[in-house]
Amino acid sequence: MSHDQDILFDRQGGLGLVRLNRPKALNALTRSMCAALDAKLVEWERDPAIKAVVLRGEGERAFCAGGDVRHIRAIGKTHPDEARAFFWDEYRMNARIHRFTKPYISLLDGITMGGGFGISAPGSHRVATPRTLFAMPETGIGMFPDVGGSYFLSRTPGSFGMYLALTGARLGAADAIHVGYAQACVASERLDELVAVLAKTEFGRDAKAIATQVINAFATPAGEPGLAQHRALIDRMFPLDSVEAIVAALQADGSAFAADAAAKIGRDSPTSLKLAHRQIREGGSRTFDACMRMEWRMVNRIIEGHDFYEGVGAVLVDKGRTPVWNPPTLAGVSDTAIDEYFAPLPGNELRFDWD
Repeated sequence: MSHDQDILFDRQGGLGLVRLNRPKALNALTRSMCAALDAKLVEWERDPAIKAVVLRGEGERAFCAGGDVRHIRAIGKTHPDEARAFFWDEYRMNARIHRFTKPYISLLDGITMGGGFGISAPGSHRVATPRTLFAMPETGIGMFPDVGGSYFLSRTPGSFGMYLALTGARLGAADAIHVGYAQACVASERLDELVAVLAKTEFGRDAKAIATQVINAFATPAGEPGLAQHRALIDRMFPLDSVEAIVAALQADGSAFAADAAAKIGRDSPTSLKLAHRQIREGGSRTFDACMRMEWRMVNRIIEGHDFYEGVGAVLVDKGRTPVWNPPTLAGVSDTAIDEYFAPLPGNELRFDWD
């Protein structure tokens, strides 16, 4: 086994095994973890003995709770180039996963949020378990649903992606499958067996289809998706042209579900909400690489701003303090201000090895 302390690499039969190894931090991603996985995928892509990759998180609580945003907050004001370097390496890793030609199978056993989405969604297979808790809660910490959220959330059935981006709603296995994030549910206690079978599998030419067959042989019913009964409301309200229009429609609806969604949106950063609304609407017409370049422009401005530091401090450092957003209301966030987040970065655009 070769390893960095925070991420472990191994081989089992034809599998390349990756284990995120920060259980006390809910396997949150560091820059070194992103760089190490990126380099390992380059190696395994070229290695004919590696037929597929399986990604897991250490411990029983989390697959990956996201990027290490507390560290980014700590260095962002004084060492902004170091903060940018984290996202540079993370976004390049996300794009590498999306281009990876072999089955890339993520076992989403536990909390899966933010960066955990980014390290799994670009791959070919995502397996939920009864312990899966999936969310994209970035607007609640003054961020936006990055790591490919522009691409994947814009491609969910109906308007589920916009709903997830603006509310940060938490989903179990059944709803994660329903919105298209996961493909199957496997009992946590059978994951080792699943990996053992995959390691012995002859993948052949149609490797991804064969991986699907193996996973499906272990799948169990995930239960009824709670979001299914709200699909009509979500598809009616979340395509509206502005966050303000969405909130007004939700407040006028009168249902408990709509009121809860409006309340969730009302707690979050007005700037982040408007950024998320625009990025999801734009992401549907962009390639994955183009989405990552767009998100790179956005995150550079986030690092220069206020709400990310305030949000992470209130929610994750002080734990429970109500954030003081600037501007404090949706009305205070102009279209011109949002445009600036999407503007080019002369000489500093995100680049990939394959450009």
